[in-house]
Amino acid sequence: MHLDVQDLRNFYYRSTLGRAAQGILQSRLVEMWPDVKGQTVAGFGFAVPLLRPFLADARRVMALMPGPQGVMRWPANLPNVSVLMEETAWPIETGHVDRLVVMHGLETSEQPSLVLDECRRALGPGGKAVFIVPNRAGLWSRSDKTPFGFGRPYTLGQVENQLRKHHFAIERHMSVLYQVPSTRRFWMKSGPLMERMGQRIPTILAGGVFVIEVSKHVHDRRGTPVGREVSRPMEVLEGLSKPVAKPV
Repeated sequence: MHLDVQDLRNFYYRSTLGRAAQGILQSRLVEMWPDVKGQTVAGFGFAVPLLRPFLADARRVMALMPGPQGVMRWPANLPNVSVLMEETAWPIETGHVDRLVVMHGLETSEQPSLVLDECRRALGPGGKAVFIVPNRAGLWSRSDKTPFGFGRPYTLGQVENQLRKHHFAIERHMSVLYQVPSTRRFWMKSGPLMERMGQRIPTILAGGVFVIEVSKHVHDRRGTPVGREVSRPMEVLEGLSKPVAKPV
């Protein structure tokens, strides 16, 4: 079940823990996609906390918010680019999106397979998408103080298998949000250190979320077409205008 847009907004924009998570995830995304000049960038679910760096250079930025979640105006003090829509019927032409970010849109959906179908349909040739989902082994999926504590958490194998079944090619993945999901002063101060440690020794610490980058896999048509000549073409209409005598 989707979270309410007001709860998501309050977490990412009005809480210290949410702003810290926003900063970490946003920096990782910008590292992955440093140049989006002239491209169409879309976010599905509640991805707006990560999209602001793309507003300056992208040709167009769209925030797609599913009906059960609700919609909010975004960005503040700029023309609105957010839209309320059906999660399985996006108001986007096929192949129109160059970059897609999905956060709080897959694990909370009751129809994840249909959502992935729409993701693939919206992406154009060479398009890439980033899926941000809660890690089942991480602390963030076990805390209802964060939006990642709702919906279905995944193992890395589960989410990657699901993406492959919908014809996405896995490009890379990473584990993020190693800090403890607590607003206590000690944990907030140690958050940056834990994030650096987690990136260096990920086998010891379990990050709160997985960030998986995929590309749209297009099946190649292999082989060379071969024209075949008919040795004895059928003479279905022959003889209508010029009767042909058949041998007896």
